[in-house]
Amino acid sequence: MKDERYSRIILTVCLLALSLGGSGCADNFAARLAPHYLDKSAVTEVDMAMTLPQAMAIQKNYVAELEKTMGPVVGYKAGLTNAAVQKSFGVTHPLRGTLLEKMLLPSGTVLPADFGARPLSEGDLILRVKDNGINEAGTPAEVLGHIDAAIPFIELPDLLYGKEIKINGPLLAAVNVAARYGVTGDPISVEDTPEWFDRLASFKLEILDEKGMVLASGEGKNVLDHPLNVTLWIKDSLNADGIRLKKGDLLSMGTITKLMPTRPDTTVKARYTGLDPKGPVEIEVRFK
Repeated sequence: MKDERYSRIILTVCLLALSLGGSGCADNFAARLAPHYLDKSAVTEVDMAMTLPQAMAIQKNYVAELEKTMGPVVGYKAGLTNAAVQKSFGVTHPLRGTLLEKMLLPSGTVLPADFGARPLSEGDLILRVKDNGINEAGTPAEVLGHIDAAIPFIELPDLLYGKEIKINGPLLAAVNVAARYGVTGDPISVEDTPEWFDRLASFKLEILDEKGMVLASGEGKNVLDHPLNVTLWIKDSLNADGIRLKKGDLLSMGTITKLMPTRPDTTVKARYTGLDPKGPVEIEVRFK
């Protein structure tokens, strides 16, 4: 109990310092968050008054802590790119997180069902940056010319907080928008054509269980009406913080299908129809 009171006091003081422009407490609180990520234990002490700027300062240092174990930055993710999901977290805009090398796993990976403190799965999509000219793109159509691949992606986020906590936007941002793992398929080459612009919005994504039963479905347009709108938002968000995208960066589009809890002894498959011109593509992750 004494440790809980101490943690609460430290968090309150840190948030006050952050509001006054200090950065040392962001380091301190991020260092306290990282062990929860690494040992899959829930965070139970939070301040519901945390602001988004405070949360992003914490996230920056939290990601730096995780890099020591999870490897270098390989891309970025947009969370809350669906209006219904935004509403559930009390925000009206997406949130940005960072993808690290060891977070991304190949299709067919087997993981414990309890791979995090509050593990989930969702259907997603990654777009890969072709060149740094994307930083000068001003419209979704211009963005398309700087994307060279679409990559099937089942994201495996971890809300990290205890179930008793009502997670809002800033709390989610502080823990890197719940980034934990994700399984990826083979890259599908993207071309700068009207056909591909339409394809990215209209493809169908189905989530199936090991028996082939459809658990959830969605379309590309479920994320900000078009994945290229998400890409543009990520680019603008990064540029505003002085970060420029570069060749090879991987950009996760967010929730195309609903979030679902994980269960032992199950398989989750994602089937993409209308994305690859060659035909439907499937990826999967198994939980033990």
